[in-house]
Amino acid sequence: MKNTLKATSMIAVIYLFTGYQELSAQAKKDSIKERQIDEVVMIGYGTAKKVDLTSSVATVKSTEIVKTPAGQAAQALQGKVAGVQISSFGSPGDTPKINIRGIRSLQGDNQPLYVVDGLFVDNIDFLNSNDIQDFTILKDASASAIYGVKAANGVVVITTKGGSYNKKSKISYDTYFGVQKASNVLKMANAEQFANFALESGNASEISSIDAAIQRFGRSRINPYLPDVNTDWYKETLRLATIQNHSLSVDGGTDKIAYSLGGDFFTQDGILKMKNSFERFNIRAKIDAKATNWLTVGGIINYSRSEKYDDESSAWQQIYYAVPIMPVYDYSYTGAYPNPYADAQLLGYRDHQNPFATLDNVDRLGIRKRLTFNTYADVSILPKELNFKSALSYNSRKDDERIMVLPYYVSGSFQRTLDQSSIDRNNISYENYIWDNTLTWNKTFGKHNITLMGGTSFSDESYLNVRASGKFYKGSPFSRYDESTWYMFNTDPDTRTVNDSDANDVALQPYRFYRTSYFGRLSYKYDNKYIVYGTIRNEGSNKFPDQKKINLPAFGASWVVSEESFMKDISWINLFKLRAGWGRLANDAVAANRASTPTATTSIFNDQLSTGYYFSTFKDNVKREYTEETNVGLSSEFFNRHLTLEVDYFVKDTKNLVIPVLPIVGTEVSFANVGSMRNKGYEISAGWKGKIGNDIGYFINANYSNIKNEMTSLNGQSFINRGEPEFQQRLVVGQPIDVFYGWVVNGVYQNTSEITSDPTAQYAINNQGTAIKPGYFKFKDMNGDGKIDSDDRVYLGSPVPTYYFGGSLGMNYKNWDLSVAFYGQGGNKILARNRGEVIKTPGRNIDAEVAINRWHGEGTSNEFPSSEGYRQLWNQRMSGFWLEDGDFIRIQNIQLGYTLKSSSLPEMRFSITADRPFLWSKSNNLMNPEVGNNGVDTTTYPTPSVFTFGYSIKF
Repeated sequence: MKNTLKATSMIAVIYLFTGYQELSAQAKKDSIKERQIDEVVMIGYGTAKKVDLTSSVATVKSTEIVKTPAGQAAQALQGKVAGVQISSFGSPGDTPKINIRGIRSLQGDNQPLYVVDGLFVDNIDFLNSNDIQDFTILKDASASAIYGVKAANGVVVITTKGGSYNKKSKISYDTYFGVQKASNVLKMANAEQFANFALESGNASEISSIDAAIQRFGRSRINPYLPDVNTDWYKETLRLATIQNHSLSVDGGTDKIAYSLGGDFFTQDGILKMKNSFERFNIRAKIDAKATNWLTVGGIINYSRSEKYDDESSAWQQIYYAVPIMPVYDYSYTGAYPNPYADAQLLGYRDHQNPFATLDNVDRLGIRKRLTFNTYADVSILPKELNFKSALSYNSRKDDERIMVLPYYVSGSFQRTLDQSSIDRNNISYENYIWDNTLTWNKTFGKHNITLMGGTSFSDESYLNVRASGKFYKGSPFSRYDESTWYMFNTDPDTRTVNDSDANDVALQPYRFYRTSYFGRLSYKYDNKYIVYGTIRNEGSNKFPDQKKINLPAFGASWVVSEESFMKDISWINLFKLRAGWGRLANDAVAANRASTPTATTSIFNDQLSTGYYFSTFKDNVKREYTEETNVGLSSEFFNRHLTLEVDYFVKDTKNLVIPVLPIVGTEVSFANVGSMRNKGYEISAGWKGKIGNDIGYFINANYSNIKNEMTSLNGQSFINRGEPEFQQRLVVGQPIDVFYGWVVNGVYQNTSEITSDPTAQYAINNQGTAIKPGYFKFKDMNGDGKIDSDDRVYLGSPVPTYYFGGSLGMNYKNWDLSVAFYGQGGNKILARNRGEVIKTPGRNIDAEVAINRWHGEGTSNEFPSSEGYRQLWNQRMSGFWLEDGDFIRIQNIQLGYTLKSSSLPEMRFSITADRPFLWSKSNNLMNPEVGNNGVDTTTYPTPSVFTFGYSIKF
């Protein structure tokens, strides 16, 4: 809040400096009139003037969207909207994760609904950024509830670009191409650091591995105690990668028809050295036609085909663990194929540890075809008063996935034989039809304006998944060098398996949901000052037989204070509006009740073998989850709309939360709607735009969101354990979701006298048989009983960020423009899971921070253990040592552009863009601090910095 006040003060100084004079009352009225006419936003099944909104709604325009060079248009929203947290990942084609005002569900989906020109979709991977006119984010329940159960996690409404009536045809070509580079790459121990760490450990096996590396690869001429190898595995496995996009569109219209046609081709190579890429081709057509003076019809069709070679996620752990005293290739091998990979087992380590054996011998191809279609008829029954609209939409998605695990050979113990190589096929078909009908009545009489809308919606949603797998065999026609042999019929029939382990070739897992909804909206405005709003949706489906229908109400109100007579003379206030809303959402993305399935078994009775069945002992009782949200806010504009300020406070309660419950009979966990969770917080968005003279314009925008998540009920259960046993996370009333749970490190023992004088250390030595030495952790005795045990565990931090922020600033001078955007988040903890793998398996590489800052003598460190201590159970218990601060700030985008305008030439624009070029983080041990809701980092795909040159031309 203090930072926001400082920013506002600076804006006021800029305003005075640039010489703006106080507006007259008449100028204020003109500004309001302009705002009411021009600023229209999309809401549920319609539009509304921004000044009339009672809900929390934000809009991002196309000029901001196209600045981000990415295959997923949603990535462009990161940092631009308060209350919206977006986690972007580096793998080509990956869809960003979006959370609007926090996590709502433990078992269900937390992603928002996307509404593209009236079409409901689960993601927008088929859209090209250049085709989008704007994003409108409906953040609170009072705005989203009218969309029904699909809108449980908020709604992102997308309007695509279209033609215009009575407009000459315009041809536009947009392109960019550039290079990607891994950023914030983790620093691992080099050969010298690794060797010192191993020698100090006192572990005979690890010391002998250093000697074995010297014997096999030679002795370093710089340091004779080291092998002549110093492999940086991240440097070896990462690469520069290209990215490019080409878009062509034609739009225009006559007095009867408006049209827009376009196509796009996007391709992106991955920065991981394997078959890793994404490309997408899409075409679209949008048309609106005035059939008569009372009937308008139109339609939108979009077809896309994408091809993605996915990365192999297990490779990231292998890269982290690979020892630096081993090269990539060992050319002493003969007969190896496709490459002579070096083998860490020959040095005495447990695993082969060469990630290239994985990178070179996995082929993960996914082909997605999407067809979306929407058509409508709009009937004007009474001009500008009574309107009927019918819309039919269709969404089809077909996925064809092929995962090849290919053979290779290095040595007898380091190979994947043909009968260990396999193919997996996964075919998914999804279809959804939605038929919407709405009747809208709008009437203005005197100072009163009323809008009444009623409608129905029918949805038919179906899904089919077919899966099969098999292993190849000696003598099979399969060849790793010939993709025409990569088919199921070349596998051994006896190895072909399905999801249910049946002997069939395929597994069919269909579902089909029907939804029928009735909804309505009433909006009343008096004298442009007082606005009330209400919606109701009755929705029924066949997913939950015990809960066929539900009602989702919402309402809101706003008071435009600036329109009151006592505000008329305050000319520097253009808009000052107070608003409040409440709404109820329902989430049916949770899994329905599981069927109790029989399992065949045999037993001996009276010396005879008998067969029978036993049944699952769980008993689920699952229905939809509910979220009720209250939102109060302020919308304001000052100084002839140069300064804007939006403030919101919300409380959002998820009720009937699906949680695991302890079994009454048996050991299997059941699920039921008996929990609850709360998210509450506030959001602030501020912006300033202005000019200096006639040639210089500038803008400053910033937003900040603060959110607190906590469990409010577990149906009487003290806690529910989550995460891995070694790295405990819990659900606990009063704590955030999946809070980390463990011991508090209180420093490192520096000498034996500290150990002797510490009662907890003496108790462990004398009563528990634990060896404790200098360089080991001191753990805090939380309950003061003189010993360290499970009762000393505390809650160590939330995996969910408690705040996030973003903003942008820029200026333009004549035909030049420059903009800079930033984004950040924090308040959370992240589990450095790969660092903690030493708990399970020693003898692997360590990150440079541990190697450099290790305790290696009195006074050398009070934070990191010694090399020997790092490998001891006393130090390896779950503690704050394994947790990293998740706080970071990133320069999101920098763009410099030049627009060439000439009467004799087409309009052209040139731009240079640096996307995500810089990141500052509190942690030195995180490749990408955006790790997901559970807060566990396994050194996922690093986020690349992208540098592009862009060009566009319009005829």
